[in-house]
Amino acid sequence: MYLLENNVDQSKVLRTTTPNESVLNVTKSYLPNKKKYQAYIDRIFDSHSLTNRGPLSQELEQRLAEYLGVKHLLLVSNGTMALHVAYRLLGLRGEVITSPFSFAATSSSLVWEKLKPIYTDICSKSFNLNPRNIVSSITERTSAIVPVHVFGNACAVDDISQIAKEHGLKVIYDAAHAFNVRGPSKSLFEYGDISTLSLHATKMFHTVEGGALVFNDADLYEQAKALINFGIDSTGTIAPLGINAKMSEFHAAMGLCVLDDIDIITEQRKKLVTQYRINFGGRLQLQLRNSDFTDNYAYLPVVFPNVVIRQAVELALGAESINPRRYFSPSLNEVYAPYQSMPNSQSLSERVLCLPLYPGLSKRDVLRVTNIIHRTLDRF
Repeated sequence: MYLLENNVDQSKVLRTTTPNESVLNVTKSYLPNKKKYQAYIDRIFDSHSLTNRGPLSQELEQRLAEYLGVKHLLLVSNGTMALHVAYRLLGLRGEVITSPFSFAATSSSLVWEKLKPIYTDICSKSFNLNPRNIVSSITERTSAIVPVHVFGNACAVDDISQIAKEHGLKVIYDAAHAFNVRGPSKSLFEYGDISTLSLHATKMFHTVEGGALVFNDADLYEQAKALINFGIDSTGTIAPLGINAKMSEFHAAMGLCVLDDIDIITEQRKKLVTQYRINFGGRLQLQLRNSDFTDNYAYLPVVFPNVVIRQAVELALGAESINPRRYFSPSLNEVYAPYQSMPNSQSLSERVLCLPLYPGLSKRDVLRVTNIIHRTLDRF
């Protein structure tokens, strides 16, 4: 049930959905050709290799590295584990500067590792960390910066690199949303010490459950391979620290199938995002993209003028069996102590909705969503 603030009249929300119109969720996990997936499963049954960086996992790592244009990519069990592994590999301590406008895992993984998240406010237009705010938050206890490429929008990576270099800080990019985002000459994943990816079923490229780390440093990559295998390296030597974070062959099989279709998936998403933008006609605030990097069309966030209008739109869409999501709410500075005021992040978290976006969504569906939003806006 949605509760509207300031006595918005719910009776004015009209239901126009016909019985033939289906439920539209914010996302719908992509499933590849079943026969193709079955062929990979048959290989698993023939080999009896189910995990421990088996042949399919290694094949997916190689193909992903080639497709993304990176040197060292390591698959893990999920995106949150990728963050944990990155923090351990780099020996982080004390305070870590990060974004309050992100999914909970960005901060909860820091707290789990006994690190203190220090939030700096975001840019209200890009939704990413404002580099100027980063500098003012650095203390002698700061060991790293964990920026987030929010909704696949590239951070100000050159500015962040310069700040990190001047202050001797590590940089781990939470790139959960940024699959295949590229700059003029290289992948976005080549910035920073480590980039982490989520390959969860809700992502544009997925392995059902999964994650990955991208390294520029070969030694760090080799350390990571041992760390995710209980600390056991290729010679059988056991390090004092290790965990089991490997991806299974069944998950890698799904990734290999989805990767075959990723260009088609991206193109379909691009067409839908383009249609949304045309339909809105500049009436709503959209995320300001970093023009130096490509757009992967992973999400379609829209920002409303105030909380009341956002709630009215959310209610109107829900009445038509359309389920957007408030990514991200609440602002994480309101969750992880001690509380720090972040006006831009807190305001955005109250006014943003991510709209349905996935392959299989039709232009008619997009028109249905945008018409409801326009009708609701007309009431204010």
